[in-house]
Amino acid sequence: MWGYILRRLLLIIPTLVIILLVNFVIIQAAPGGPVEQAIAHLQGIGGASVGGGASETSSNASRASRGLDPQLIKDIEKQYGFDKPAHERLWLMLKNYAQLDFGKSFFRGATVTDLILEKMPVTISLGLWATLITYLVSIPLGIRKAVHHGSHFDIWSSTAIIIGYAMPAFLFAMFLIVVFAGGTSLNWFPVRGLVSDNFESLSTLGKIADYFWHLVLPVTALVIGGFATLTILTKNSFLNEITRQYVVTARAKGLSERRVLYGHVFRNAMLLVVSGIPQAFISVFFAGSLLIEVIFSLDGLGRMSYEAAVSRDYPVVFGSLFIFTLFGLLIKLIGDLCYTLVDPRIDFAARNA
Repeated sequence: MWGYILRRLLLIIPTLVIILLVNFVIIQAAPGGPVEQAIAHLQGIGGASVGGGASETSSNASRASRGLDPQLIKDIEKQYGFDKPAHERLWLMLKNYAQLDFGKSFFRGATVTDLILEKMPVTISLGLWATLITYLVSIPLGIRKAVHHGSHFDIWSSTAIIIGYAMPAFLFAMFLIVVFAGGTSLNWFPVRGLVSDNFESLSTLGKIADYFWHLVLPVTALVIGGFATLTILTKNSFLNEITRQYVVTARAKGLSERRVLYGHVFRNAMLLVVSGIPQAFISVFFAGSLLIEVIFSLDGLGRMSYEAAVSRDYPVVFGSLFIFTLFGLLIKLIGDLCYTLVDPRIDFAARNA
């Protein structure tokens, strides 16, 4: 087991390097970098704004640079680190990243590490609670649907699940805002921020209540898609195991239905569900949170990374990419190790021998 964990941890290093290398090459080929935007901004060209197209910014900046002092252009390139060849910049970035030094944002006036730590509570709050609620509801519901397969409960719950799966998270978020956040006569929940403006003046219980009060709508919107997928996956896994011969044998021995279900079927059926935990966790954290953060005015990692990519804030882009990739690889490793918690018979050392 420990040998398997060590090999997986060592594989993270080349994986990170390759991902950073590929994205570095793509970024270098993309027009409208920070130097071009700075030059366009000095000339008062609107293409330097976030909403402007990258190719338009590059062409405008190229034309504008002809009227600037060449020394000023060199100073701008030096300011953003573009006075060095691409391979030197790549080597310097990798060397700094090995020391967990992600540099300083071009436009935000803060280090990338400080920005990530500042935005992380929002993203962790959304991802953690959405994933936890999804699994706490979906697994028991999937088991119940498998046990009562074909019943009225199974039919109406499947209908509700299909509707939830078909509705995009951002559309459901807007529906929640219209219904429960002032769009109608109901104004039960806030739609901006993670806490209220008077958060610091509240009591301890008041702070906890205010925090969860702000999370109700965004977390509910995030849960709806993953909830449907996981419930169907759990049901199908249990249905597949219930028909196997060892279940028939256990029932023939006189074991109770609960003992058969949770003592024998659960361990085998949950292997497939556990294998989906890393993907579900990563999807909620890094894919589903962007639109939710924008809709509910939450300043998290997804929104920060998107704005950094649009504005060509390369240190934030690569720093976020490094953190997201490292976090995702570690989550996948944890997902593999969860197999042994569900079924101790699994031996990674023997599998990789």
